[in-house]
Amino acid sequence: MNFKNKTLTIVLIALGAVSLPAISLFSSQTQAQNTPAPAAAPKAALTVSSVSPTSGAMAIKLGANGTVAAWQEASIGSEVNGLRLLEVRVNVGDVVKKGQVLARFSAETVQADLMQAKASLAEAQASLAAASADVQRAAPLKDTGALSAQQIAQFNTAEATAKARVEAAKAAVAASQVRANQAVLTAPDSGVISARNAAVGAVVGSGAELFRMVRQGRLEWRAEVTSNEIAKIKPGAPVSVTAASGATVNGKVRIIAPTVDPVTRNALVYVDIPQHPDIKAGMFAKGDFALGQQTALSLPQQALVLRDGFTYAMRIEANNKVSAVKLQTGKRSGDSVEIVSGAKVGERFVASGAAFLAEGDTVRVVVK
Repeated sequence: MNFKNKTLTIVLIALGAVSLPAISLFSSQTQAQNTPAPAAAPKAALTVSSVSPTSGAMAIKLGANGTVAAWQEASIGSEVNGLRLLEVRVNVGDVVKKGQVLARFSAETVQADLMQAKASLAEAQASLAAASADVQRAAPLKDTGALSAQQIAQFNTAEATAKARVEAAKAAVAASQVRANQAVLTAPDSGVISARNAAVGAVVGSGAELFRMVRQGRLEWRAEVTSNEIAKIKPGAPVSVTAASGATVNGKVRIIAPTVDPVTRNALVYVDIPQHPDIKAGMFAKGDFALGQQTALSLPQQALVLRDGFTYAMRIEANNKVSAVKLQTGKRSGDSVEIVSGAKVGERFVASGAAFLAEGDTVRVVVK
């Protein structure tokens, strides 16, 4: 082999040694570009906590609406006619005791009538004394013939007449005394004054209402329930009543009306409630009748979502994706809602924030 051929061989070998790594590097880069990169994990749409349905005792309640009213109202009016109102001692909202003076009338004419009646009684008693004395004097002379039988009979008649006049005079005194007593208007029972029509200086007629009183300050809630709900309520059942002011009191069923309104088909349930400064007669109120307990499956209210008129909950699947589950709900007890169908014990649901999630979203579940 000549020198030229050797030189060419050496050059070719050197070029091969240089080109092989370059070709290898180029092939590796090309292969790396053609190989697909591993898929990235989906981004969580929301960080949530989970909750599972629980089975336990749930209170059975029946809701109703109604009006707060006075247990009984007393109308306090004038029993005397034509007397001027001299003094008014109470106003609306005052708490009064039985027998407490509410108002006074001008009693001059009444006192004058009473004095006249007492004078007539004294006169009648004097006449009776004289007639009795005549009878006593005539008695020994009855059999002597000094007095005729007719005269003796007249003495007896005069005595009987005098006795009758005394009784009539006593009745007149009693009537005048009653009229004098009525010049002072007193409370017929303990309670709270709810209305006042009395005005000082007015001449009041007999029977005119001057005050209205809530007897003993007792209030009641008159709840309206439907015909098919009456049988569920029993006298003595506890009731939680919430007025429009937000005040809540605990009452007890006193009685259920014996009839049903033929127009509304509703019945009234009378519930005794305690006094509360924020609950007044005439207020609208809603309440819940406690009817017992039952075992039920429940979820917190925060886990439920209302969409298109239906109730849903977001169930967390094994891959942390959520799916909307349609639920049938029942009674409510505080923050818990009875789940009639659609959920099982052991399933995980989004505890709160489900309204911000859609079907198939991925969530990040944290443990609280």
